[in-house]
Amino acid sequence: MAYLTDIAVNLMGQAFDHDRESVLEAARVAGVNRVIITGCDIETSASAFAFATGRAEGFAASLAGNCYSTAGVHPHNAKNWNDETKTGLKELFLRGCKSVIAAVGECGLDYNRNFSPQDIQRKCFEDQLAIASELGKPVFLHERDAFEDFFSILKKYRPELPGAVVHCFTGTEAELEAYLSLDCYIGITGWICDERRGGHLIPLVKNIPQDRLLLETDSPYLLPRNLPRSLKGKSGRNEPRFLPHIAVFTAEISGVSFDRLAEQTSANASTLFNI
Repeated sequence: MAYLTDIAVNLMGQAFDHDRESVLEAARVAGVNRVIITGCDIETSASAFAFATGRAEGFAASLAGNCYSTAGVHPHNAKNWNDETKTGLKELFLRGCKSVIAAVGECGLDYNRNFSPQDIQRKCFEDQLAIASELGKPVFLHERDAFEDFFSILKKYRPELPGAVVHCFTGTEAELEAYLSLDCYIGITGWICDERRGGHLIPLVKNIPQDRLLLETDSPYLLPRNLPRSLKGKSGRNEPRFLPHIAVFTAEISGVSFDRLAEQTSANASTLFNI
């Protein structure tokens, strides 16, 4: 059986407050044997690190070896970025960089909602790229409606970074080509399963080299629209156990077998995140 790696699970969010362990067990049973828990501010980054190392109360130690995390500040939270936050993030990496913290992020730019001022977003983004360069860590990236600024900043730091993944890619063909020109990995979510919003991604997936493709649920968000009703449940919550559905859909589009796609994307995750 081919196993999958889910590179983006917002497991420390409220949607999973009551059943984190069972969510991971369900993922394991479904064939998702590794997950990377996303950090979006200092608090969730610290809790993700603690949970992934088996330090959180109620977490099964037997699952700890299959969990990793990221640590960073999402552009929505950039308004809270200051010297204290910057120091706190670096200290977190010094505690965990040799264990389970796989990347700096989620970091980047989001001009769609502008929950933080754009100039502050750019400062927060650049500082985190500098931290990743200093620590020799890859970056887990977020971009929405900010491509020009995002690409310009990333291009400046990319030679100093060991790796980068553009998480939840939903962009254009030109944007995809630009990211690939910087040797970035591309994260594909259940967005591709939504014919209303993600149909344009179907031909683009074929342009992603197999050794640059990663899969993710971004759960609890982005529940695949074409998921069978019997699996959706009443909550509408996405979970890592649904990653095989995304993988099957992506494999069909790519013209490869599910096993081949699972093997390749998991190997890609191992390479990028050094896990």
